Amino acid sequence: MNESTNTIDSIAMLIDFDSQKVNGIEQCRRLLHGRGHVFEGLEHVSIDWLPPVALITLYREEDRNSLMLMAELLQSRLPDCRSVQVQYRYLHMSPFELLSGDEISELVVDELGLKYQLRLGVTQNTGFFLDMCNGHDWVREHAQGKRVLNLFAYTCAFSVAALAGDAEHVLNMDMSKSALSRGRDNHRLNQQDTRRVAFEGVDIFKSFSRIKKRGPYDLLICDPPSLQKGSVDIQRDYKKIIRRIPEFMNPGGQLMLCLNSPDLGESFLLDMVAEKCPECKLKERISAPDVFREAVPGKGLKVLIFEYVVK
Repeated sequence: MNESTNTIDSIAMLIDFDSQKVNGIEQCRRLLHGRGHVFEGLEHVSIDWLPPVALITLYREEDRNSLMLMAELLQSRLPDCRSVQVQYRYLHMSPFELLSGDEISELVVDELGLKYQLRLGVTQNTGFFLDMCNGHDWVREHAQGKRVLNLFAYTCAFSVAALAGDAEHVLNMDMSKSALSRGRDNHRLNQQDTRRVAFEGVDIFKSFSRIKKRGPYDLLICDPPSLQKGSVDIQRDYKKIIRRIPEFMNPGGQLMLCLNSPDLGESFLLDMVAEKCPECKLKERISAPDVFREAVPGKGLKVLIFEYVVK
């Protein structure tokens, strides 16, 4: 048995190909999280099911024969699969390639009954992060009647979830106006009242006075990129937001603070909050879906919920 066959056999055993549906609608989900380093030999591979597209993401070069066998496996085991694509994240510009089926570059996926637009092959990211599913669900469950501040909003998935949970109003802030435009489309896609949503395409770190003026808020969501050249270095910049919390929040307000860096653990957030805003008390942790297992705890997504307590 050659190495390619061994790889495919391992993937076939690890993936649960059974359809996951809510109200009869098939959900987008990760099928294989090799990047968690749980599965030896697959550390460079992730596979996502974005109906009707199966997307393989490679973080280093893979044998071509193995890659085509992966495509055959996915096409045969996912009944609704119309396209298998690969993204080469280790190459410049992270290009996509169609391996089998139809050329699909734009699609709409469903997560727990909410719809989101995705674009494949345009930018490095598709416009949606599957590991944040439980975070989106938490916001939906806790947003009723609240004024929400969504920092680093990207394509506004949290905002869509907040309005689905009957938030009073959401302010989305992100430097990328094109991402916010897609966020506006996501709200429309879900037939939500966009009069209850605002979109500010600004540098957050230069807009604290504007944030304060639009507040105060009952729920703050902060999901920053770890490093964005020329604009964000979260190890340096996160504290600038944390120390402003008393200016932004209503007493008793909740905060969802997220951290995506594999090099920074939960203690980075806890220590920074304790130093810069000790009025914030940790209430709970939101885990990623089970498929996002990590061999080393703390390497993956960290999502902490705090309450702003004023005595």
